[in-house]
Amino acid sequence: MSDDDSPHVLVIDDEQSLLETLEVLLEDEGYEVSTALTGQEGLEIFDEVGPDLVLLDIRMPKMGGVEVLEEIRDRSESVPVVLITAQASLNSAIEAVNLGANHYVRKPFSNDELLAIIRRSLEWGETARENVDLKQQLKQKEEIEAERPVGQAAPFEEALQMAESVASSDSTVLLEGESGAGKEVFARHIHRLSSRADRPFHSLNCGAVPESLLESELFGHKEGSFTGATSDKEGIFTAAHGGTLLLDEVAEMSPSVQVKLLRVLQNGEVTPVGSTESVNVDVRLIAATNRDLEQEMESGGFREDLYYRLNVINIEVPPLRDRLEDIPLLAEHFLETRADAVGDDESAPTRISPGAMEVLEDYHWPGNVRELENVMERAIVLADGEEIDGDVLPDRLSEPEPEPLVSGERPENPSLEVIERAYIEHVLSAEDGNKTRAAEVLGIDPSTLYRKIKRYEIEA
Repeated sequence: MSDDDSPHVLVIDDEQSLLETLEVLLEDEGYEVSTALTGQEGLEIFDEVGPDLVLLDIRMPKMGGVEVLEEIRDRSESVPVVLITAQASLNSAIEAVNLGANHYVRKPFSNDELLAIIRRSLEWGETARENVDLKQQLKQKEEIEAERPVGQAAPFEEALQMAESVASSDSTVLLEGESGAGKEVFARHIHRLSSRADRPFHSLNCGAVPESLLESELFGHKEGSFTGATSDKEGIFTAAHGGTLLLDEVAEMSPSVQVKLLRVLQNGEVTPVGSTESVNVDVRLIAATNRDLEQEMESGGFREDLYYRLNVINIEVPPLRDRLEDIPLLAEHFLETRADAVGDDESAPTRISPGAMEVLEDYHWPGNVRELENVMERAIVLADGEEIDGDVLPDRLSEPEPEPLVSGERPENPSLEVIERAYIEHVLSAEDGNKTRAAEVLGIDPSTLYRKIKRYEIEA
């Protein structure tokens, strides 16, 4: 309906005098009225104003009422259509009712008869719209439930409930947790539950972009602003306007980019590289990191003011080792979802043997949920028959949990960096130095792995 809650009626008739008469009658009754002399013009007005009811002549040149009705029903099932018909076209009117018209009125008609039909039709339209809205809400709820992150363990449920409780706000969220724990899954779930769900969701792994290009990826650039900038480029902030942006591995940002990100969060404006003009952006920001930002802040690697800008709502996504009871749920979930993606449905396995499940439950999963997903995909591809057995699982899953491969005496309370370095060394060793496979197991981009190898001075 229109802003003043007056129903909007669109009248389509090829008789100018009748249009004028109906316009006066309906406006005197408090309706907002639009008129059209042809079916094509009527459809254009329909698309423009979105009327609450259409009053439609059945017989018009070029584009008749039945054809217009079919076009309207393609656009909407809930807008009532009342046909105006003469005796000669009565059969066509009855046919049109079968095609989706709500009522018809025969010429000559009384004003009271027409107004009564219009009132009843508007009541039908309101109920139909409510039913459509309810169906859409139920469908959306079912889709959200189907895509809800999988897990029932207490620490996971606690984190997920926090994410769901803040989803309706526009507050910045900081997701902390190890690589592969599911931070992006949480971010997408927050977006789906937000008022921005019908707007874009974009994500950028800051650790996977070379430092020299990160600013351009974030904020865009102008043609000629640097070598290789052969055309204007839209940054991811602008692309996510109106929606949600996930910035993963924010701790990998250089100090200069951190300053510019802080300015965006403060002013809601981005300035493309090489430009002097700012662009307003409306973005709900979700940041994610597998590093301890407080420790990074204390060591000078991360700006304190940016940290407090990002850390409005903090959610710790638990590692898989803290939610071991979720392993069977996740394994079955990946078996169902990944089987469709990797092969023929008829030959794909449908169950996991008790022995294989025991191996999965006993493993320590340093690569978290992403590692489990990769293992399940591999098992689906290699399985021979309907069941996944232990013999298609990687050998490392049956090996004892390794001690950290750190030179020197093991610290009593090792830092995250010590643990991360040890784990990278272990995976590289298990994968015979193959950095591409190691990056997959670690759940990080190969370029990120190369930087960490260089940073930790790992001999690979």
